[in-house]
Amino acid sequence: MSSALLISTYEMGRQPFGVASAAAWLRADGWDVHAIDAAKEKLTASRLGAADLVAFHLPMHTATRLAGPVIAAARRANPEARIAAFGLYAPLNDQWLRSLGVDAVFGGEFEEALTSWAGTAVKGGAAEMRFVAQPSRAASAVRVPRIQFLVPDRSTLPPLTKYASLQMPDGTRRTVGYTEASRGCRHLCRHCPVVPIYEGQFRVVPPAVVLADVAAQVAAGATHITFGDPDFFNGPTHARRIVHALHAAHPAVSYDVTIKIEHLLTQRDLVPELAATGCAFVTSAVESVDDRVLTILDKGHTRDEFVAAVALCRAAGVTLMPTFVAFHPWLTLASYCDLLDTIESLDLVDHVAPIQLAIRLLVPEGSRLITTPEMRAHLAAFDPATLTYRWAHPDPRVDALHDEVATIVGTRLTADRRAVFDAVSTIAHDRAGRVRSTRPARDRATVPYLNEPWYC
Repeated sequence: MSSALLISTYEMGRQPFGVASAAAWLRADGWDVHAIDAAKEKLTASRLGAADLVAFHLPMHTATRLAGPVIAAARRANPEARIAAFGLYAPLNDQWLRSLGVDAVFGGEFEEALTSWAGTAVKGGAAEMRFVAQPSRAASAVRVPRIQFLVPDRSTLPPLTKYASLQMPDGTRRTVGYTEASRGCRHLCRHCPVVPIYEGQFRVVPPAVVLADVAAQVAAGATHITFGDPDFFNGPTHARRIVHALHAAHPAVSYDVTIKIEHLLTQRDLVPELAATGCAFVTSAVESVDDRVLTILDKGHTRDEFVAAVALCRAAGVTLMPTFVAFHPWLTLASYCDLLDTIESLDLVDHVAPIQLAIRLLVPEGSRLITTPEMRAHLAAFDPATLTYRWAHPDPRVDALHDEVATIVGTRLTADRRAVFDAVSTIAHDRAGRVRSTRPARDRATVPYLNEPWYC
């Protein structure tokens, strides 16, 4: 029996769905599959050297950078193995991955293509298959395939207790599972890594598969489920069916989802249903409170609509967790203070993970931002060390402020959110020469949140 080693390098503190899904497909095809989460367990040369197939899941930028040295080590330890990379960031970094020794790259809906290629290149022993072209960014205009999803196989991954937990306002914690009810997105936000791969397409995972995956994780101890869909309301009828079935089967289990501001407003009638079915919070990629920046990013909402969505969610009893691209070429010292003041005035300080105050715009290969004159004016050459196009702010004071904010956030990862916000806001207003107004302190966090809230 041929052996496969599936590797995750980092997935924001959650058990890697993509690895578990690929494992199910390969096992169904007769493979002896083992999975490693390198963020949670030791990865040895002996394990790298024992597999016929080594495949890396690259769903995000950080995971891809961390995978670089591991891919090189796998090629050294196992020269005869076939090595593949799969996930959103694999096609975006095709050439770089192949320079490290990767044989094949798979992007959207990777399971069927990965399994088919592995069966030919490894089981068939056809050396000429080693460098056959695989789906890449150049092929992104082709329709993303539709596959018959299988229930993910998590049997060789670390237990859920090794991953991030949900911190509740009363100080208790909930064990978190992770699944996906859909992939891709109908929208074309210019900075989003989903867009170059899916080009406005999205694929629904059958409810039976989603609910079976949830049930397996609940049986393994999960009391909260994160839905990792890029936008849970891309298919609102599907989303509604999923959450009602989840709540009926597991009424004590809470969940969280990601939904665009635009969709919260257009599907406002569904927001109370989220609260009624156990939604602990909704994450929304707000990105900015500057309408010009929102237009450049093609976000599909305005500052006023963000404010309206905050009121809508609050009235419905749903906690809204906004995320931001706080630093970008169009920021000023004053507009950064405006972002902080807006967060504070809307009583969202506890809702915003401190890392969100320090996020700097990433421009990877394939980003739609590259085509815009607003971004091209600031872009330098592509940097293979960071896997991004570098850019510098036209005002050096803004880049200096980013360094200060990143230091504050990076050295106070476990500190109280209000304390970190206060430190950031104080220094930002000082650098901008503005007076900061403050709100009364509170005793403890007032909203639930995941204790590893990284989004890059």
